[in-house]
This record gives sequence, structure tokens and C-alpha cells, in this order.
Amino acid sequence: MAILSMNDRSAEEGAAQATLLTQEVVAVRVVAIGNGCRPETVPPGALTVCLSKNLGIPGGRNVGARALRDAGDPTDWLYFLDKDAAFPRPDVVARLVAEAEQHPEAAWVQPRLTGPDDTTIPRRWIPRLRASDPGRSGRIASMTEGVVLIRREAFDAVGGWEDRIFLYHEGSELAWQLFEAGWSGWYAASIHMPPRHGLYHRLAARNRIWIDYRGLPPHSSPLPEHVDRDHSGPNRAGAIRARGCAACAKAG
Repeated sequence: MAILSMNDRSAEEGAAQATLLTQEVVAVRVVAIGNGCRPETVPPGALTVCLSKNLGIPGGRNVGARALRDAGDPTDWLYFLDKDAAFPRPDVVARLVAEAEQHPEAAWVQPRLTGPDDTTIPRRWIPRLRASDPGRSGRIASMTEGVVLIRREAFDAVGGWEDRIFLYHEGSELAWQLFEAGWSGWYAASIHMPPRHGLYHRLAARNRIWIDYRGLPPHSSPLPEHVDRDHSGPNRAGAIRARGCAACAKAG
């Protein structure tokens, strides 16, 4: 499990890590990454990585994943937990792993995001089409980056998070790469995670509207324009044109 920190929310980090330490059934190995700092709030027994500069969220998470691998961590799963996210129950990680084992085609498993009271479920937080029934699990093409279980095999095969992105959109980009590699995602509706903070979800809703506005097919996730304007990365240009990006098609 990778936890990224900048020492700017110590109270939230401590509360989140307390719920992490209560997780049952599965063995959890934790790496705490200080993004341009030495992390001050670290769970007992965790690996610690101190980065000399802030690499951005995707870059910091990649460093954590590599640190676990280099430490000989044998796990089949990676869980990325934002520093101020908390587990509402001690069986969340075990249940996510069980869901993943039942769906070997899924590279990642997404829990159901609920409102602060753990009962309200705004439709914009449902990661699949036909969002009128938030209690129905199913195949998905989107990813909420800060509370997600990812199959290590798939993560390593596509090179992890796109570290040219500093923050935001990295879940869309990783989901896209996993789909291109033949994987899908799974929405586990019965497993709840409360939201981190309102700003995050407003941004997530904005990003989904942006994707719809671009007129892309529902199974695709576009690469943000500011990341790779000439789409010089592997498979970017052909993939974007195939998905009907008018701007790229016009550019030839």
C-alpha cells in the first residue's frame, strides 16, 4: 500500500493511517513517500521514502510502488491510498482483493464512494454508465486514483502512472493504458469508501463532463492536452485519432 505525503495534513494522515492499521485478513505492507520532504506521519513498520523534490502525485506513487518491489514485496496487489482517505470498516482491503480474484479480467477494483454520512450516493460519483442504480456492480472504464486496488501484474506491464502528469487526470490515463493492454476495471458497489473532500469530487465531476463534451466513446479516457500536446508518447496519436478526437484528426 502506497501513501503519499507532503506533511501538510498531519491530523488527516494520522486518522487515515489508524484505519489502515485495523485492516483484517490480508497482510498489508505500507510505504510512506515524502514528496519533497521526510514524511512525519508514518505507520509502524512502514517503508519510508524521502524525495528531494516534489515529483507530483503520479511520480511519487510510482516511486512507492518501486520501493515495495525492491524491498522484495511479493504481493499481487497495489493499493493507493490518499493521505486523508480513511477506511470505514476493517474488511475493506480484504473484500476488494476478493472482488479482484472473482474478476481476473479486471486490472483494478473501485469501491463505491459515498457521502459523508455513508448513505448518500451522488450519481456523479458512480464510475460506470447507467448510474441510476449505484448499488449495481459492474465493469468500468474510469478510476478514482486515491482509493483504488490495482493488480500488480497489470500496473507493471503498462509502466505504472504517467509521471509526466503532475496531478489530476492520471487515473483516466492509467485506465486508458490498461484498457489498451486488454484489461478492464470493476466497480464493487457493496464496498463503501467515504469521500476525502468536496473539492476533489467537484474536479472529478468536471473531468467527466469534459470527457463527454469532447464526444469520445464511453469506453475511452482522453489524455489531457497539457500533458502531451504532440502525442509523442507510445501509441498516443493513433489511439486518440481512433477515438474520434477532432483536434488531433484536424492536425493530421
